[in-house]
Amino acid sequence: MSASLTTRRALAAILAAGALIGAAAMPAAADGRDHGRDNGRNHGREHVRDHDHGRDNGRDHGRDNGRGRDHGRDNGRDNRRDDRRDDRRDDRRDHRMPSSIAIGEVQNDDGGRGDRFGRALNREWVEVKNTGRHAVNLRGYTLTDEQGNRYRFPDFRLDGRSSVKVHTGQGRDTRHDLYQDRRRQVWDDSDTATLRDDRGNIIDTESWGRRGHHHRNG
Repeated sequence: MSASLTTRRALAAILAAGALIGAAAMPAAADGRDHGRDNGRNHGREHVRDHDHGRDNGRDHGRDNGRGRDHGRDNGRDNRRDDRRDDRRDDRRDHRMPSSIAIGEVQNDDGGRGDRFGRALNREWVEVKNTGRHAVNLRGYTLTDEQGNRYRFPDFRLDGRSSVKVHTGQGRDTRHDLYQDRRRQVWDDSDTATLRDDRGNIIDTESWGRRGHHHRNG
């Protein structure tokens, strides 16, 4: 065999081996490119998911903030309502309402403490008068002392320019006399009579005793 033939065969063998190596490398490169594409797609999807998750978190955070603002507004409204209720209670408790109904004279009698027949208790009374021209129904009005003893007026119509005496003892109610039907004295030597209307508003007070005589109306 000549040298040139041997050389050609060796070169052909080398080229064949190179072709085989190239063919084997091409699928691997293709797999690498496909794998890169898949990684890119997956990374893109994960990025979109992260973006959507951030958007959802933002919405949830916004909703929570909105609820917090609404809760704060509700608490503020509740506090304002409570303050208004307290103010109304204080006004009703302390404010003297202008009225034609007032306390007139007051008479207390120490002899009523041991009077078995209660006649002395009926000598103890508080006068309530109507200084206006029109009649006023005193139903629901109350008369109290400093100890909290309370008399509630019945369905009683007090004419204009007239008065009624509220006696401590027992008796029959008339146009000019009402009875608390008590068996013990109410008004002390030092005391305060407070007259309230049917809504609990203070309309008049009358004080007497060691602090001196004091009348307040309106």
